Amino acid sequence: MKMLLKSMLKSVRKTIRYFRVRAVKAQCGSYKGKVQVGGPTKLSKNTFLGYNVNFNGLVVSGGGKVTIGDNFHSGPDCIFIVQNHNFDSGQTIPYDSTYVYKDIVIRDNVWLGSRVIVLGGVEIGEGAIVQAGSCVVSNIPPYAIAGGHPAKVFSSRNIEHYEKLKSEGKFL
Repeated sequence: MKMLLKSMLKSVRKTIRYFRVRAVKAQCGSYKGKVQVGGPTKLSKNTFLGYNVNFNGLVVSGGGKVTIGDNFHSGPDCIFIVQNHNFDSGQTIPYDSTYVYKDIVIRDNVWLGSRVIVLGGVEIGEGAIVQAGSCVVSNIPPYAIAGGHPAKVFSSRNIEHYEKLKSEGKFL
């Protein structure tokens, strides 16, 4: 009985992932290939995906453009905010009914931990890692390891090792 129940649960999880992948592919502007979705994910038509992107729960909020490179991984409950209320040149205080759109660019081989927030106007460089719970408000350079609120670089990857793995095609 226990084996049957485990088998059924595995089948249900596989079915849920299948439909999540189909939904993500339908929501985004384009994708290059393999997409995996392990958690609730909501994208916009202004989201463009590279090859081998992996979502464990990410929401794109707003109408700005989001470009995600190859081999991307997100932890659960990540948020990209690409639209803000117009507070600087609007007609009312604290803001008016117009919006300011700011794009986000995520380069290849980026890994975001759980509950990372990325604000518009940000670029996260190739191979960067952003620690869980961070809020990214400015650019993160390639190979950097960043965290905090606001996210700041506190370390970097071993670039030689990274480049070796990359040249050998060792991607998760």
